Amino acid sequence: MINQAFCSSFKQQLLEGVHDFSVAGGDTFKIALFAEAANLNTATTAYAVTNEVVAAGYTAGGYTLTNIAPAISGQTAVASFATASWTANITARGALIYNTTPNGAYTNPACIVLDFGMDRVSTAGVFTVQFPAMAAGTAIVSIA
Repeated sequence: MINQAFCSSFKQQLLEGVHDFSVAGGDTFKIALFAEAANLNTATTAYAVTNEVVAAGYTAGGYTLTNIAPAISGQTAVASFATASWTANITARGALIYNTTPNGAYTNPACIVLDFGMDRVSTAGVFTVQFPAMAAGTAIVSIA
């Protein structure tokens, strides 16, 4: 099971208009993988390389995500990303989604932390993070 949470600073930044999830002209978001020692949590405010995964085929800073157009699901605003995948032998405990092109004075602000619940290991040399369905209650970004 993967546990996910918005970073507290991300919640404030949404109200400040810092993040744009639009497909055309929106911000660039990345997902970086981390070892257990990274201690990512809702108090994480920005991407940092400390305890990031090191592996052949993995680049520090992570994978550039492809935005999926935000939508309304019932009474909930939702947004998501296309599947992230690395061709590499990777062991990771969690991940951080962060914004590399925010509006404002922030540098690589943290958005969402993912805890994989245990170390996850590549299968056949491919490490994949597949995001949940883009619907109320399941989307990676879900604002009710």
